[in-house]
Parts: sequence; structure tokens; C-alpha cells
Amino acid sequence: MSKKNLDRKGRFRNKIVSVRMSEEESKLLDRRVLLSGLTKQDYIINSILGKEIAVYGNPYVFKNLHDELMHLIEMYGIEVENDDDEEIIAITLQMILAMRKKERKLIFPE
Repeated sequence: MSKKNLDRKGRFRNKIVSVRMSEEESKLLDRRVLLSGLTKQDYIINSILGKEIAVYGNPYVFKNLHDELMHLIEMYGIEVENDDDEEIIAITLQMILAMRKKERKLIFPE
């Protein structure tokens, strides 16, 4: 039998939970996960349990913010076509403004 894999807090996570999503929902989830700097598992668990998703500025998060903004600029310019993109723009801008103020901890909006 293989060794049990424990998370950082020493918990053995042996339950599997799966959900079905549309292609659009999956893409939005992936974008939010990238912007948060968390793993998809940590992001989903924190979201479901109503925990605060705090984003700490680091090179990985900065690169994803940059890539997301470049994607939006290339794709839309200034125009926004749907609520999902508007939400991502708002999140991205809030994070950049907080990083500009040199806040160490950024709260990821729900």
C-alpha cells in the first residue's frame, strides 16, 4: 500500500468531490485560480467553505495579472462584452491597485 499524502496541516484528504461545469464556467474558474495564485483545489475548497481568499503579491501572481490584462487589451481594447470579463477586469484592477499601494495581503473579491 502506498504512503498517505497529507496536506500542509497534516490532514489526509481521501474524499473526492466532482462537479460538472460548462466550458465558459470552467474557463472563468481557471482564470480566477490563476489570478489568486492558489492551487485549484485550495481555491475551490476556500470558496465553497466561504473562507477568505487572500492573494499575496509574488512574481507568479504578477505574471498572471500581466497576462490577463494583455489578453483583455488584445481581445477587447476598452470594450467589455459580458459580465464574466467585467468581473475579471475588476478583480485584476483591484489587485494591481493594492499591489501599487504595497499592501502585503490582497483580499480576493467573491
